[in-house]
Amino acid sequence: MHKRHFLQAAAGAALLPVCATAASPAKAAAPALLTVSGAIRQGNRPPLNQALDQMMAKHGVAFDKAHAFGFAEIAALPAIDIRPTLEYDGIRHTLRGPTVARVLEAAGAVATDSTPIGLRAVDGYNAELTLGELKRLGFIVATHLDGQPMPLGGLGPLWAIYEPDRFPDLARLSLPERFVKCPWGVYAIHVG
Repeated sequence: MHKRHFLQAAAGAALLPVCATAASPAKAAAPALLTVSGAIRQGNRPPLNQALDQMMAKHGVAFDKAHAFGFAEIAALPAIDIRPTLEYDGIRHTLRGPTVARVLEAAGAVATDSTPIGLRAVDGYNAELTLGELKRLGFIVATHLDGQPMPLGGLGPLWAIYEPDRFPDLARLSLPERFVKCPWGVYAIHVG
């Protein structure tokens, strides 16, 4: 599937709950935007379905249990603000969201600082860090950019990111080098 067709289909799918709610007084469940799998205590969604979880299957994501979060669930977690200089425009922006560690805790992750954590983006990019690295660097799952929710088709709706400007060794790198482990459009996190 071409990237443009995927984004058009994803945008249309995102509108389905809105349309269903308008047509019916029954409240529709929010779509899952982030799925945490791997070493977690208890999942809230069924195992990966090869036929219905197409993007995950194509990206090699596999799980027997996982915890799925909607936007409201992620945004309801205690959040922090960071102000990195972004590689795309060289300007400092405010990003807001819960720490990745907090999201993993909410998902019931069983991990130590040496546990590998995979951060998967909608384009298939997978960044891998340890939980200790994510904590030390202060990675967040950003939900907002400069006070606005991030749209699908931009850098969102979720972005795993940190503030490299706070670390002298990282601030010396070129802007693109600072963000190689920051997948925008993050939709899956694997623990272990």
